[in-house]
Amino acid sequence: MVDPQSIQVNEDERWFPIWSIIAAALAFLAMEYYLWMVAPAHRHHPPSALGFRIYFNLSWGILLALYFLMVGYISKDAPRRGMSARFWMLVCFVMPGGIGAVLYFLLRQPEVSRCPACGTHVQSDFHFCPQCNYQLTASCGNCFRSVRITDQFCTRCGHELAGDHMPARLRVIAE
Repeated sequence: MVDPQSIQVNEDERWFPIWSIIAAALAFLAMEYYLWMVAPAHRHHPPSALGFRIYFNLSWGILLALYFLMVGYISKDAPRRGMSARFWMLVCFVMPGGIGAVLYFLLRQPEVSRCPACGTHVQSDFHFCPQCNYQLTASCGNCFRSVRITDQFCTRCGHELAGDHMPARLRVIAE
């Protein structure tokens, strides 16, 4: 087994960029400082129970930290989908209460990858490259729906897949 300390984490594979982790930690600490030190000094009524204050203060701190982590995730996810990261980060900060993030997750595009044959950007749900007609994924020869490379028959129309001319690269993976 590989020693966990020797594994290098690739920056491109992180879900959250370093700046969003630091911003989330600072936002959490700032919220806790405000709720424990600043807000009680301006209170005109007796303090509530300690258990409730701990729950309330930690909840608001965690929510603020999660907001910054969510914006960081969007900044990494949007370019993978061919979308503007700056625009969606701005939408997340301008729209209150996480509405911008909900909009992002509802409207985001499928992931974009490159065609192995010609290098054209293609969506992950494409079966064939629109530029060179290279077959990207296994599909039924009758109804052209996606199938797994290990399927014997199409799950939609029942077509026998063995008779289709599957590219050699997909046949090797299936075996």
